[in-house]
This record gives sequence, structure tokens and C-alpha cells, in this order.
Amino acid sequence: MALTYFMGGEHANARFWSNYLHNAVFFTGIGFISLFLGAAFISAYAGWYVLFKRVWEAYSLFLIVGLVLMLGVVAGVWTHAHHLYHWAAPEAEINADPILRGKAAFLNKYWYTFGTIIIVGVWYMFARKLRALSLAEDEHGTKDFAHHRRMRVVSAILLPIAAFSSAAVIWQWVMSVDAHWYSTLFAWYCTASWFVSTIALTILTLIYLKGKGYLEHVTSEHLHDLGKYMFGFSIFWTYLWFSQFMLIWYSNVGEETGYYQLRRHEYTVLFFGNLVLNFVLPFLILMRNSTKRKYGTLVFTSIICLFGHWWDFFYMIKPSVFTNYEHASHGAHAHGAADHLSGHEVDVVAHVEHAMGFVSGFTIPGLLELGTFLGFLALFMFLAFSHMAKASLLPVNDPYLGESVTHHT
Repeated sequence: MALTYFMGGEHANARFWSNYLHNAVFFTGIGFISLFLGAAFISAYAGWYVLFKRVWEAYSLFLIVGLVLMLGVVAGVWTHAHHLYHWAAPEAEINADPILRGKAAFLNKYWYTFGTIIIVGVWYMFARKLRALSLAEDEHGTKDFAHHRRMRVVSAILLPIAAFSSAAVIWQWVMSVDAHWYSTLFAWYCTASWFVSTIALTILTLIYLKGKGYLEHVTSEHLHDLGKYMFGFSIFWTYLWFSQFMLIWYSNVGEETGYYQLRRHEYTVLFFGNLVLNFVLPFLILMRNSTKRKYGTLVFTSIICLFGHWWDFFYMIKPSVFTNYEHASHGAHAHGAADHLSGHEVDVVAHVEHAMGFVSGFTIPGLLELGTFLGFLALFMFLAFSHMAKASLLPVNDPYLGESVTHHT
């Protein structure tokens, strides 16, 4: 990050802040999905996952770090330290832009600040509560379901809150980098990307822990089910990707097409690489049933999926951030209201198309981006392993433990 900030060249500020936002959102989302999965399986009376539920509990506790990281973006919005979001431009520019003015009730620094603090804070509160109940069940619980019933109540309260609040922060954190664009599918699409990333990282963690002699009761049966989740939700992600793209392409509405116009013409490698990494390769590798049981194949595919969905967030964020910085540096006031109404993004693309070419850290991920990704991943896993080390990995008093130990598909 320091190298990016001080040696990132002409676009150092844009590269630094976009890398920061990209990775903070990506890993905070993995923490959120881990919490959501745990609550969903508790509510569904599931038992197969119990042997490794401590991994998801540890992942979910990253949310407090994710909140701190996102507060860095919040501070930048208030101090104008970055131009990640066009809606955070000076008030005079917002008033001159009918689209931004129409969205100002939601796209503003107050909503962004308090929405981030309250929503992620609530997620972390639930993560702490479920973790505390899980550990209390180990220490004081019996197999009479008393502690588990309390966990089920907490989970049932969390699920609807998580479903609605996650969409709100996705709109704020990610979709609003394209302030003139919107998609009713975007929150689903983004969440599916988080979901596959979480499953991929879970598989990698379990295989690593088994290699170190832990989780001896976790077998190829459990990994097979996780592999099916990774396979199934890779297809679901592709369904959402195609649905969003096809409907926008077919309707050809100016206010919507700018998002894909920019990415298809200026970021071709990102556009098609996204499909290859996140659909073609997982689909072809995991189609056979046996590949979901082999450690080598699972590790390889999980690395592809984890990196591929990190690439997906790069694809969502980077092109629009570059456009926002170009817009800020070349002056927004040259665009009139008619331009905005006919598709502001298309106008900006015309400018960028002339001036852009290859831009390191934006056209495709560079070494600084890959290094930042590895650093955030290291931070995430360090904190996850630290939490795992504080309690037994085997939840001895979970009433579904026996079902998990004998799990067979």
C-alpha cells in the first residue's frame, strides 16, 4: 500500500484508494457471509457443517476489522482525500447534475457514514453473540438443545436484518462508484460473489488444518458438500451475471448501458477474464462428482474461485473509479444536464477512450494489486487463526455433532 501511494505514478491516489476499497469490501464481505451461513444453517436445523463451524465463527469476527477499514474510506469521503465516488463531489457540481441530485437522499456522506457504522456494527454484535453462545455451549451446555435454541432465536432475528442491510451497504460501497448507473440485480450478484469466495476460502482453510493434524473428523464427505456449494453458486453467479448483462444489452437504455460500454470496450481482459475464472473453469473442473472429493482438485479450484471473485470486485470497482478520477481532474462542469440525462457515463467513456490506453493497476491487476490482496488475505487469516486458537475446534456439546461426524453423501 505504501509503494502504491508513493510510487504509483500519475494515478497513485486513485490506485491506492481503489485498492484499499476493493480489498476492504471483499474481505469484509467474506466475514459477513460466514456469519450469514452460520445463522442460516442453525435456522435450517443443519448438522453436517458442525465439525467446522468454528472456522466460520472465526471468519465472522473479522467484521470489526472490516468496520475499521471502511471507516478509512468514510474519512476520505469527508475530507475529500479521494474521488472514489462521484456523488461525493462538491455541492455545486451535485446540484448541476440532475441524476446525482435525484439520488442525493441516499448517496450522501451522512448515509454512507452512519449506514456503514450501524450496519457493520450490528453484524459484528450478532457475530459476537453467536460466538459467545457457541463457546458457552461447549463449557456449560448439554445435548438438551437449551443453548442451541437460544442460538436459533438469535439466528432467526439476524437473517432478515442481514438480507436487507447487506443490499444497502453493497449499493453504498460498490454500486455507487457508478453514481449514474443502477441495477436491481446488483446486490444479489455481489453477494453471490462473496458467497463463492467464502466457500473457496473455507475449503482451503479446512485442507490446511487437516494437513496440520486438526479436524480429523472432517472427511471428503464434508468437502464434497462444500465443493457442491462452490460449483452450484458459481453457476448461480453466472446466471446473475448473464441476467444483468442481457437485460441491459437488450433494452439498450442509455442510462444503463454505460456500465457495460466502458467495461467491454476499455477493459476487455477484465470483462472476459471474469467469465473464464468464475464460470468456465469452475464449471468444467467441478462438473465431475469425483473432483469435489479430491484435495488437489479442490485446492486448485478454490484458489481459482477466490482469486476469480477478487478479480470480479476489481472489475466492479476499478473502471468506474478511474472514470471518476478522470472526470474530477478534467472538470465536471463541461457536461450539461442533457448529457447526464442521455447517459453521462457514455460521455466520460468517450474521453477516457481517447486518453486511457493501458493504465497499470486499472486495465488489469498489477503486482501492487496482487501484493495488496495477499496482504489483506494474510491479515484476514491471521485474525481467523487467532480466534480459532482461543477455543476448541471441536464443538463437543453441539447437539448435531454426531450427525456431522457420521455425515455421508
